[in-house]
Amino acid sequence: MSDILKKLSGEGVSIWLDDISRERLRTGNLESLIRDKQVVGVTSNPTIFSKALSQGSAYDEQVRDLAIRGVDLEEAVRAVTTYDIRWAADVLRPVYDRTEGLDGRVSIEVDPRLAHDTEKTAAEAKALWWLVDRPNTMIKIPATLAGLPAITETLALGISVNVTLIFSLERYGHVIDAFFEGLEKARENGHDLSKIASVASFFVSRVDTEIDKRLDKAGRSDLAGKAGIANARLAYALYEEKFGTDRWKALKDAGARVQRPLWASTGVKNPDYSDTMYVDQLVAPDTVNTMPEPTLDAVADHGEITGDTIRPFYEDARAHMAALKEAGVDYDDVVRVLEEEGVEKFEASWTELLDTIKGELRDKA
Repeated sequence: MSDILKKLSGEGVSIWLDDISRERLRTGNLESLIRDKQVVGVTSNPTIFSKALSQGSAYDEQVRDLAIRGVDLEEAVRAVTTYDIRWAADVLRPVYDRTEGLDGRVSIEVDPRLAHDTEKTAAEAKALWWLVDRPNTMIKIPATLAGLPAITETLALGISVNVTLIFSLERYGHVIDAFFEGLEKARENGHDLSKIASVASFFVSRVDTEIDKRLDKAGRSDLAGKAGIANARLAYALYEEKFGTDRWKALKDAGARVQRPLWASTGVKNPDYSDTMYVDQLVAPDTVNTMPEPTLDAVADHGEITGDTIRPFYEDARAHMAALKEAGVDYDDVVRVLEEEGVEKFEASWTELLDTIKGELRDKA
């Protein structure tokens, strides 16, 4: 077992794997990561599933059966993806039981084409919860304006939610408010709040990618490579502020758990940067870091875990964001572009997934 990953876990950071595939499940690879690399959760998204379906033969038998049955494309996609999620949830169930529901979680995302439709997103979330039928599942809902009321409605039904595609501090504040409202409604509906879990997935590397591009055009590359971490650190400051209110205290007294900040998009895109920077520099209690396997391996090999690397640096983060503004970087425009591109990328991956399964169904019919 990696001592570095053990140290990271000891700092209160839950390590989740940002990947899933039938091959990983079939070979026992996920069990080995749980045993040897402190992995206590799994996240998925349309891009991950699209990649998994396009490689190897692990899905052939199920797709062949679906083709023989003549199921339609949408049903086939849900049959394939929820099968993997159920399997992963069963593998992680001992972790879920050992941590009393804190970890051992597996996330599956609503159809990204519904990101701007509140009613359909909420209906899809309920359907996925029913299809997977595992208590350690989380339904991923994007933090679009239409997604916010869907998050509240889903939580109100006692369904655990992973809020995804968060880029801006303002939107993150709205996400926390939606979480509070959802739990308040869940309490009114008679649900046990201690059984409802939620994380807020704050994207990191994509912020640097977009801002670095703008800094390069402005001739201010001296400021590059720091915005993603600064933005995430200020998100944690907001988390501390919001979860220090009387509104939260009332929910906590009723048995609720905090909605933990989750650092997503932690694979480093720029080869000039340290490949562990979005882990080493975002360590604080009650957080989750979901990593692609190359990042997990890099941290296990040469990560530098030096204690809390968020709370002592709030002022540095604020100063850096102020410097970006002075350099002409429009933060509001950056996060708007990132949200739009995020939804578009997941829609494209979902379309690719549909096309892949459509081809498989045709070939095996």
